[in-house]
Amino acid sequence: MQGYLSEIDIRSILQLIELGQRTGVLYLESYGSGSLKCASRITNISADSPEVSASWLVFLANGQLVYAGPNDNSLNRLQDYFQPLAMVDYLPDPSTTSAIASLNSLEYGTLWLMLERHLLSPEQGRTILTHMVRETLFDLLSLHHGSFIFQLTAALSPQLITQNISALVTGLTQQIQTWHQFHPLLQSPDQCLTLVDPEGFNQMGLNFTYGNLNPWLVGQTSLRQLARYLKQDMVTVVEYLLPAIHAGFLTVGPTPVRLPAPPISHQIWANRQLRVVCVDDSATVRASVEGILEQQGYAATSIGNPLKALGLLFQLQPDLILCDIAMPELDGYELCAMLRQASAFRQIPIVMLTGKEAFLDRVKARMVGASDYLTKPFGPEELTALVEKYLGPGDPNGSSPDWLLTEAIRAEADFDLGTIPV
Repeated sequence: MQGYLSEIDIRSILQLIELGQRTGVLYLESYGSGSLKCASRITNISADSPEVSASWLVFLANGQLVYAGPNDNSLNRLQDYFQPLAMVDYLPDPSTTSAIASLNSLEYGTLWLMLERHLLSPEQGRTILTHMVRETLFDLLSLHHGSFIFQLTAALSPQLITQNISALVTGLTQQIQTWHQFHPLLQSPDQCLTLVDPEGFNQMGLNFTYGNLNPWLVGQTSLRQLARYLKQDMVTVVEYLLPAIHAGFLTVGPTPVRLPAPPISHQIWANRQLRVVCVDDSATVRASVEGILEQQGYAATSIGNPLKALGLLFQLQPDLILCDIAMPELDGYELCAMLRQASAFRQIPIVMLTGKEAFLDRVKARMVGASDYLTKPFGPEELTALVEKYLGPGDPNGSSPDWLLTEAIRAEADFDLGTIPV
């Protein structure tokens, strides 16, 4: 089952899965700037070349909802839920969650690892997971433009909870209706609150006291984060604070920019060319990629054997990886999934090269952690634009990276040296 959200809404998709008691994973992509920002809804989206702004995974078992979360390989949300428990520092290294995360998501795998290490109680885990599922569905039920695909798969394992879809959808639909009543005062769950009159705020006798909220009402914490810290749904938090907002004691600010964490083991060298590695079994594609990128000031290297690429990529320490999908022995999906299990490649951009334009191929790429995809054949402008999107402009005057293991490189017959000094 697949299609576009302009043809069928998410409520109907979930109801069909529930009625059929299906087991599998639902993948969704949104187009544009997000439907919860009521003032800027997208009205005309081209299905041929949509701009994907976010994606999610929803896991279901026998028509019950097991887990739902963003498909972004980020632990930001889990960090927010752990903050009131003073457990952010106990989050494990992402590479240690690979056994579970490779089959679903980094967030879910990390939560399970915390439970296995007895850093969380089962009750705490269930509470956090319930809130995360509800938060995700709150966003999804508000989407109007995007694509979806449901694939029958084995049930997500291990499972902590299962939730009834109809009950969740009914309750969240009511919350979404209430949320839209806050417009135009509030336009996004990611807007921040700033306390401008502490004395007036305290005198209102609200359910939350200024002492509890003081660290978070400084224009840096979003409404969404505040709900996580207080273990409440977002609409309830807003309803509690709405009198103070109307009275002018609290002001609503713009959406904050939450910068991603820097790559775990990625180093920065001054005045060096950025390294792009292309893994493709086609010598023609490899030569084309190298020629285009070297002219643009990047250090380009290509590998024809995906099995050998696994070891060589750790030596090359690339800034971006281009990976073909259709390769013998190990396809691009498998290679990408394996790389994402290693902390060194958790945040390195991985772009899939494919000769197919089918939605299913894009879905598979996203599900294994790919950052983007590029359809073959592509021209110099398309390739350069995509690389610049993630790395910025190249530097023709920069020095080539000198951190490669020369002996290992020379031993690989299908390894194209490109600009590597030997």
